[in-house]
Amino acid sequence: MSARAASQPDAASPRLREFAFHEQDFQALRSLVKSLTGINLTEQKRELVYGRLTRRLRTLGLKSFAEYRELLASDGRELTELCNAITTNLTAFFREPHHFQYLREQWLEPLLTNTRSARRLRIWSAGCSTGEEPYSIAMTVLETLPHPGSWDVRILATDLDSEVLQRARRGAYTPERTASLSRERLERFFSARSEGRTTVHQVAPELASLVTFKQLNLMHPLPMKGPLDVIFCRNVVIYFDKDTQRDLFARICRLQRPSDLLFLGHSESLFKVCESYGLIGKTVYRRV
Repeated sequence: MSARAASQPDAASPRLREFAFHEQDFQALRSLVKSLTGINLTEQKRELVYGRLTRRLRTLGLKSFAEYRELLASDGRELTELCNAITTNLTAFFREPHHFQYLREQWLEPLLTNTRSARRLRIWSAGCSTGEEPYSIAMTVLETLPHPGSWDVRILATDLDSEVLQRARRGAYTPERTASLSRERLERFFSARSEGRTTVHQVAPELASLVTFKQLNLMHPLPMKGPLDVIFCRNVVIYFDKDTQRDLFARICRLQRPSDLLFLGHSESLFKVCESYGLIGKTVYRRV
């Protein structure tokens, strides 16, 4: 055990926790998560791992993390629950709005004046969480194209977490989730309905028809053939180490042609990761 770990008695002492959480538990779980998802759980994530997985132990009626590790070794369904528990799903409609402005002004609007355009649009939202990102992309497309029905538009939205994908497909959001949307967007792209004592905003069929949700582990071979005009891979690779990032973008770049776009999160970069893209804006990249 390292000196750093030894200086943290709470990491191993059952007297200070509901469940004993020993060094070997954390190391085994972080190794398993890395192999399953590519997520690199650093020492600073120890408390996050404990906090999120104790809920699983309570639900399953287990008495220790040792028992939980035994279950993971024999139950593939629990591996899915592990991934769902560990992944972070922070999202919002039109998060990092400059990306959607760039998509509209620098990519979609020029297509309208390009008479040679094939009117075929393929966009991928990787790490779509509960759906706000792909629905924001779809709204941007519908607001920009004067006759969207004459275009072949498909937006693929993927995530590892099966639970958030169910919520995304459902397309029902509380007023707190839609508070950032303008009145015009709410009226055009959502319908309000009652759900028990709560009012929810339901995604309109016009919007939902553009988006297909699929479960996808980015550590597995990518099933898409491409080409993909635009990829949103935002706030996903921040959890990967550099080697995992290099492998992922080596595969992603094969799905795009020169001049196709890639959007990353505000704290992400391809510096010393992938030379197949050039930076052209604030975390906006173009395939070269």
